[in-house]
Amino acid sequence: MTPETLLGAHDPERRVSPEREWLLAADDTPPLASHVVTLRTGYTHHGIYIGDGKVVHYTGLSRGWRFGPVEEVSLAEFSSGRPVRIRSYVNPQFDPGNIVARARSRLGENRYRVLSNNCEHFCEWCVCGESRSRQVELLRTRPRWVLLAALRFLGRCLQPQSLLLRPDYHRPDFIAEAQSTQSAQR
Repeated sequence: MTPETLLGAHDPERRVSPEREWLLAADDTPPLASHVVTLRTGYTHHGIYIGDGKVVHYTGLSRGWRFGPVEEVSLAEFSSGRPVRIRSYVNPQFDPGNIVARARSRLGENRYRVLSNNCEHFCEWCVCGESRSRQVELLRTRPRWVLLAALRFLGRCLQPQSLLLRPDYHRPDFIAEAQSTQSAQR
């Protein structure tokens, strides 16, 4: 299958829309100019595969709470050991060569903004010519849903039986006792 087949034929008359996402097998290489996606804690991280095992991405929050620039990294560094998904498009605005050129044209840019210029905005701009983030759109259209999901997650982390919340959790005898109690409850 060629990259053009996976990304869709160039057709400026039709609206650009994602077709689907598919999981890349661990030993496979993404097609040139693929919009690659990995799941992170609380969000998905996005980049553009530019060939030779390299990805251009907005570093943003991918390495912690410090914002970073658009940079070129290995696919392994981009994925951080997580599965990689490919977002394919029915009608991308640009051909693979132009998508790669657009991604490279922003190398070094350091204007990351979570809500208006994040890694997904960057990839959508590279492929579709439109800066867009479905994650941000979901947050804006369904804030209650996002808040409830965050509260459920925090609730699981803050349960009284959580070992990390117990003052004596670090003692080896306490850990062994807690583990045997959990095993007995199952």
